[in-house]
Amino acid sequence: MTVCTGNVARSVMLGSMLTTLGEGGGEQWHIRTAGTHVTEGLAMSARTRDALLAIADLGEHRYGAHRSHQLADEDVTWADVILASEAGHVRFVRERFDHATHRVVQLGQFVRFAPRDLMLDDQLLVVARHEPDVSRDVIDPAGGDQNAYDECARQLWVLAQECAALRVSSDGD
Repeated sequence: MTVCTGNVARSVMLGSMLTTLGEGGGEQWHIRTAGTHVTEGLAMSARTRDALLAIADLGEHRYGAHRSHQLADEDVTWADVILASEAGHVRFVRERFDHATHRVVQLGQFVRFAPRDLMLDDQLLVVARHEPDVSRDVIDPAGGDQNAYDECARQLWVLAQECAALRVSSDGD
């Protein structure tokens, strides 16, 4: 599960990126996206779509089907891992869904602190011990111009590739 605020930019980008990386690596990752403060049913923004299309390695996916979704208990229960875009999202999930405290991590912290030699559950336990850190946030491009969205997508693309490499390396043991 990927989580951001409105589920129209960061979580959508990261979900698309991880899906592409998983498919490219022959992985069977099932990814959902959601937000912490969502107006249900919104399409991703045109700037989000254009930022994704600007990353050549993502190919020509169909992005029009996305509709924003408020994170719910069903999603949290379903997810093996919840990758949050920022520290505030981790706190949100931990406060509202205390049964998921050990499965929600900040994306930037996950790629920085997850030991490569452990399986996912153990990686999450290690990373979940870290206090969420705003210095590892993926900055929200909302309200920004196309450059802000493009920069966000580039940042997420680097993190997504690191995350995918981490997952493949630990699952392959």
